Amino acid sequence: MTIDTSSFLKAGIISHIGFIGYGEVGKTFAASLKPLSIKGVHWVGAYDLKFDDSNSERAHARDRGIAASGSPAELCASASLIISCVTASNTLAVAEEVAEHIKRGTYFLDFNSASPATKQACAKLIDAAGGYYVEAGVMTSVPPYGIATPMLLGGAHAAKLVEVLTPLGFDAKAVSDKLGVASAIKMCRSVMIKGLEALVMESYTTARKYGVEDYVIPTLVETFPEIDWEKQGDYLFIRVIQHGKRRAEEMRESANTVREAGFEPLMANAIAAKQDSIATLAREGLFKDLAKGFGWREAADKMIGK
Repeated sequence: MTIDTSSFLKAGIISHIGFIGYGEVGKTFAASLKPLSIKGVHWVGAYDLKFDDSNSERAHARDRGIAASGSPAELCASASLIISCVTASNTLAVAEEVAEHIKRGTYFLDFNSASPATKQACAKLIDAAGGYYVEAGVMTSVPPYGIATPMLLGGAHAAKLVEVLTPLGFDAKAVSDKLGVASAIKMCRSVMIKGLEALVMESYTTARKYGVEDYVIPTLVETFPEIDWEKQGDYLFIRVIQHGKRRAEEMRESANTVREAGFEPLMANAIAAKQDSIATLAREGLFKDLAKGFGWREAADKMIGK
């Protein structure tokens, strides 16, 4: 059923919010928004490719009051704000699909970790179709913050969208009316954050192999005492093992960002390769027997014994 949201859009209200992508980010944000009817959110929907062949994913959405759309076209028919939260490699494909169905005046908020050039290509598609494209740089892990996750927005419609999202509980800040600025900030940060993950995994696993981790980690504490390197190791290993594929795709977009700036992305490419190698081990089931909340040593031992 198509919902006429024009009156809400004219009033600057985002009443019908749809997600393309119902993974960790989509599920977390949708769950945060569903209870906000008192603030004007009357409908929350989602579409994911997994809906096409997974009744469990559809049921997950329906059980939480999220409308499980049968296609991007169906979701676009109901949404006054479409949020794209897929893997980096699918960023442009989603914009292409949505551009075929988006209603004029509908906001399209692109959460995906993609390079400035990719975001600009997406914006051309959405804007040409009459939508309002806004890029987002999500600046930390979404859990446990939900819609309060800090994010930077960019583009001609960013400031207006911030005005609408803030009362709902979003922690959004417009950084530029020029597309590419928010994504450049995100991508440059990712080189550091995902790079640290890759470095920690390689350093710690190698130290564990040589039996010198109890010497190496104290030297890190001495140099950077503000970081709990033991606890950080546990957290980074878990995040990469769980989300290495997504991180590798993000780092390829980071490499594109570096390349678009005129530099050879030597580090970004290496980080992507490291993240991808861990993702491959996870897909092969190397870590499947690890207990929930495992420590980095247990994961390292799995890689050493492979």
